Amino acid sequence: MKRFFLFIALLTLTNAFAQVKQTVTKSTVSYEIKNMGINTSGKFTSLQADIKFDPQQLATSSIEASIETASLNSENDMRDKHLKSEDYFDIVKYPHITMKSVSFKHGSGNNYTGVFNVTIKDKTKTVNVPFTYTETGSNASLFKGSFKIDRTDFGVGGSSMVLAKEATINIEVETTK
Repeated sequence: MKRFFLFIALLTLTNAFAQVKQTVTKSTVSYEIKNMGINTSGKFTSLQADIKFDPQQLATSSIEASIETASLNSENDMRDKHLKSEDYFDIVKYPHITMKSVSFKHGSGNNYTGVFNVTIKDKTKTVNVPFTYTETGSNASLFKGSFKIDRTDFGVGGSSMVLAKEATINIEVETTK
């Protein structure tokens, strides 16, 4: 009988810490950067993610995302070809950009900050990503975040004098449970 209660207690404890996996239903990953002083932008259209996020259990929450570099689209074919080349994202050698969560902190309301390891061209940097998490229905949620990176930290674009070092990354992900 003692073993039975121990088993039930263990099962209950395991379920209490289990995370519900969320499935990405829609995503937008866009960037903004100045080139010759003019704002330019684009997006990546292919994101896959393994999201296990529970605002009540941040310590056991996790997000791992992968973006296909070949999905880059700046709505300018010549620029896209250049951005996909060795000088920038080198999509043949580095087909993915990855983000893997390290930790999460709750701010106020639906505001959070995630610490992520971001890897571009085999260079990994730790980045703080402020985001909002909103439950949009009984099984649906929305993540929206924006953060800045220094493109030269990742070897993107070399030492261009006309391209700004700082790029803003905007992410919006809709999920279902």
